[in-house]
Amino acid sequence: MAESRLARNPLSIAGAVITTIAALAFVIFVALEAFGLLASPYSGLLGYVLVPAVFLFGLALIPLGIWREGRRRRAGHPAWTWPVIDLGQPATRRILAVAGVLTLVNLAIAALASVGVVHYTESNQFCGAVCHVPMTPQFVAHAVWPHASVDCVACHVSPGARGLVSAKLNGTRQLYMYMAGTFHRPIPEPLDRIPQAADTCAHCHTPGRPDRDIVRTTRTYADDEQSTESTTSFTVHLGAIHWHARPDVVVEFIATDASRQTIPYVRVTDAQGKISEYFAEGLTSRPAGELRRMDCIDCHNRPAHTFSASADRAVDALLARGALNRDVPFLKKELVAALTTEYPTQAAADAGIDKALRHSLRVTDARLAPEVDRAVAAAQQLYRQNIFPDMKVTWGTYPSQLGHTDAPGCTRCHDDSHKSAAGTVVKQDCELCHKME
Repeated sequence: MAESRLARNPLSIAGAVITTIAALAFVIFVALEAFGLLASPYSGLLGYVLVPAVFLFGLALIPLGIWREGRRRRAGHPAWTWPVIDLGQPATRRILAVAGVLTLVNLAIAALASVGVVHYTESNQFCGAVCHVPMTPQFVAHAVWPHASVDCVACHVSPGARGLVSAKLNGTRQLYMYMAGTFHRPIPEPLDRIPQAADTCAHCHTPGRPDRDIVRTTRTYADDEQSTESTTSFTVHLGAIHWHARPDVVVEFIATDASRQTIPYVRVTDAQGKISEYFAEGLTSRPAGELRRMDCIDCHNRPAHTFSASADRAVDALLARGALNRDVPFLKKELVAALTTEYPTQAAADAGIDKALRHSLRVTDARLAPEVDRAVAAAQQLYRQNIFPDMKVTWGTYPSQLGHTDAPGCTRCHDDSHKSAAGTVVKQDCELCHKME
């Protein structure tokens, strides 16, 4: 009974009220999530992090209040008693009414603010421009590619409380590095922190699909006066490529570097359950390291933050779209030259590209003068989308593993040197994946 009397103090009572409210809020949150009424990845920040924290805070107040009340009693102070509220007094009723209204208003404001915070912290603007300034290259690249409509949190935060807490702890670490100025330049690819494709890509795409053949045509341009075009057509066997991600096939590998460029070990479990192990040359046993199941992002490693591998390729893509008039003499050559010059800032690049191209793209036909203006503007835009001097991001900093032209890509495994104990190899056969026309 003595312990019960000690618990009758303002601090312990406040703790009990806070704990009860937090418990009810958690039950309501779980119910709403179970019925699918909370679709935001960051809603878990409130339900699984903030509400439990408030619950524990309330619990801590209860023994603290008992301890303080015990000290008061030992010091000779009388036991705390409830204040007497006489509802028969008009002034008392007015005070209670005003306090009740203000409490409801404050709760409404707090609720609206919480919802606003959740929505804002899951926005692309927040991720790319407000708190994560070093992510400017990724933010800019994201805005100009097909995944621009996909929110950052959809790919960078795993579902559930564990994924949310992991993302926020990592975000806290990044915030500290930003404030201390110790972040990497350029920011390394976070391959070890990207959720599995089953939790991200598979929301919109079906692993292993499509499996049809498609015809692709690539266009490249020479450095001559006419920027002569060359075309190459080939058939891509998507079924063979996407075989690696089929649900009935398990392809696993061990990479020995953080960027997953070096893969000395591959294990394949086919649809019949047969297991085959392939070892790189000089290797006879499974190396140390994480055995990872291959999924979409092991090839599509830059799906939402794609940068051109080189100025040459960027200009080829620009000309292939018909964005510029190739009647301008030496257009391809001069564009590449201007884009491969080093500039200390993007502002300096704008000025330098403008000066260089207006000097080199001299046209005698007055009708082509506007084309020079277009070429300058297009080159400046290419630079702003691919080069970020303050973050040391330049051509080829972030290679794409699709194919095998600009990075090892397919040949990380398909190199004719990964062999099984039975003598079979992971072939480097071009026609496994495509056929030249």
